Amino acid sequence: MQLLVTQHHVLDAPCSSSRFVAYSGPSNRAVGSSLPDQSTISYNRSMAFAPSKMQLTSQAFGPLGAIPERYTGEGDDVSPPLEWRDAPEGTKSFAVFCHDPDAPKVEHGSYGFVHWVLYNLPASATNLAEAAREGTQGRNDFGGAGYGGPMPPSGHGPHHYYFWVLALDSETEFEAGLDLSGLLRAAEPHLLGMNRLIGTYQIG
Repeated sequence: MQLLVTQHHVLDAPCSSSRFVAYSGPSNRAVGSSLPDQSTISYNRSMAFAPSKMQLTSQAFGPLGAIPERYTGEGDDVSPPLEWRDAPEGTKSFAVFCHDPDAPKVEHGSYGFVHWVLYNLPASATNLAEAAREGTQGRNDFGGAGYGGPMPPSGHGPHHYYFWVLALDSETEFEAGLDLSGLLRAAEPHLLGMNRLIGTYQIG
């Protein structure tokens, strides 16, 4: 069975694989947890979730730690360094994205504000240096390609930035310029595992 999550509801639906659980939105569970805690998640749109032992870390900040200004719109606005390990057997490529589900203006029931969409990373990749240039850049919600760092409204409190790595079973050649929804539609049939690192940032 697959859990299809719509706004405020969780619905059972037939699925050819039991590995997928739909997930989108903030969670208070620790990084590296398997299934999300439904009581702490706000859902807007269906998103596949494939639990795995893969771990995502950064030398710049820890789980639920403050993202340094260098990686934000107030600083140099470059992507932070990321590292991952324990990818599932059979992984042939990776994709990475970052979104902010705390954004106050969420349009069209999307995943919050999307800051980064990156894909077509080879199976040999285990990290991204800061200001990453590898892979194929998708479209962020600033309207451009590549990474756009945190820039939440002043006085809005801390926002949570979800950095995700997806392990895929195919050497992907997705076209450039996909938005997050487009990437997830293309990647879901190939999804082997995923995990996230959550950082925070606030202004004022």
